[in-house]
Amino acid sequence: MDLKFTAEDQKFREEAREWLNANVFKERRPHGGDEMREYDLAWQKCQYDGGWAGVSWPEEYGGMGLGLTRQLIWYEEYARANAPDNHLCFVGLNHGGPTIIAHGDADQKKEHLRSILSGEKIWCQGFSEPNAGSDLASLKTRAYVDGNELVITGSKIWTSHGHLSDMQELLVRTDPEAPKHKGISWVIFDMNTPGLELRPIEIMTAPNHTHFVQCFYDEARVPLKNVVGGLNNGWSVAMSTLGFERGTAQIKDQIRYAFLVEEMIARARERYGAAFLDGDEFGSRLAQLRADMAAARAMTYMVVSRAQHDVSPAMASLMRAMVGQVQQRVRRLAFDIIGADGLENPEDDDWVYFYLRTYATTIAAGTSQIQRNIIGERVLGLPRS
Repeated sequence: MDLKFTAEDQKFREEAREWLNANVFKERRPHGGDEMREYDLAWQKCQYDGGWAGVSWPEEYGGMGLGLTRQLIWYEEYARANAPDNHLCFVGLNHGGPTIIAHGDADQKKEHLRSILSGEKIWCQGFSEPNAGSDLASLKTRAYVDGNELVITGSKIWTSHGHLSDMQELLVRTDPEAPKHKGISWVIFDMNTPGLELRPIEIMTAPNHTHFVQCFYDEARVPLKNVVGGLNNGWSVAMSTLGFERGTAQIKDQIRYAFLVEEMIARARERYGAAFLDGDEFGSRLAQLRADMAAARAMTYMVVSRAQHDVSPAMASLMRAMVGQVQQRVRRLAFDIIGADGLENPEDDDWVYFYLRTYATTIAAGTSQIQRNIIGERVLGLPRS
C-alpha cells in the first residue's frame, strides 16, 4: 500500500475543514417525513452551491473531478465536522449517479446526474424482492418490451424512503428464458409512473413515520431509453452499483464511527474518572474498539490505495463486513456508558434511534454472511459455500 498526502492534499484538507466548519447545519436532522426530505435536499444544495458536492464526480456534471485520496480527505473532514447524515441522498450519490457515470449513455448522464448532485432529486433502490434479497439473481419482477417502452409487473421490498423519492434504480427480468444471472436489466424508474403502488412497512426505529415501503408494479410503463448499460445486461451493471455501495460509500461511516469511539472515551473519562479506563470492563471494550477502528482505517487506506490502480470489487466486501459489525458494537457500548440519560433523547445525539439503526448494518447491502462468502471465494480463493 502506498497512500501519501501531498502538500496540495493538505491544502485541500484545510479548505474543506474551513468550509465545513462555516456551513454545517446546526439544526438537528429530522428522522422522517417531508421535513427530513427538505433538510437533506437543502444540505445537498448547500454543498453544491459551495462547490463541494461530488468530490470524485466529473466536473462536467457539477463535481470536482478529484481522485479517491481527496474523496477520503473530504470524508475525514466531513466526519470531524459532524456534518449531517444526508441519508436520503445516499442512493443517488453513491449508487445511481456513479452507475450512470460508469454505464449510462450521454442522454442519461445529461438528464439525471446534475439533478442528483444539486439536491433536486431523491433516488431510491428497487433491488430486493420478497424471495430475492441476498440472492438477488432470483428476482422475479418482469418487464417486456412493447414498442419503445418496458412494461413492468412485480414487487420490490425494503425500499428505503421510496415514498419520498423522485426516481428509482430498478432491476427487472427482461428475458425469463435466460439463465439466472442473465436476462436482467437496470432501469431508471420515475416514481410518479402510473401503475406503481407503495405500501409502508413498520420498523422499530420509525414508530411515527415511514422508512421502508414495498413497491408494487402493475404494468407500469417506462421508456426503453431508461435502460442503463443495455437490455439484459443489468447483472454486471448491478454488480458495479453494489461495489460502490459496499466500498467507497462505507468510508464515511468508518470515519464517523472512529470519531464516535474517541468521543465515548472522553465521555467515560469525564463521567467516571480516568481510573475508570484502567483495567475496567468498559476501558477494555473501548481499547478494543479503538484498535478495531485503527484497523478499519488502515483497511480504508488500503482499499483507496489499491483502487487507484486496479482492485477486485470483492475487496469492498472486506470494508462492508467489518464496518457493519463495529458500528453495532460502538453504539451498544455508547449506550452502556451513557446509561439512562440516552433514553431522554438529548440535544447532542439521538442515541436510541442510532442504536436501533445499527441492527440493520449487518443486513443491508448484503448480509454479513454474504460478505464473508464473497471474501472467501473472491479474495481468499476458497471453494463456494
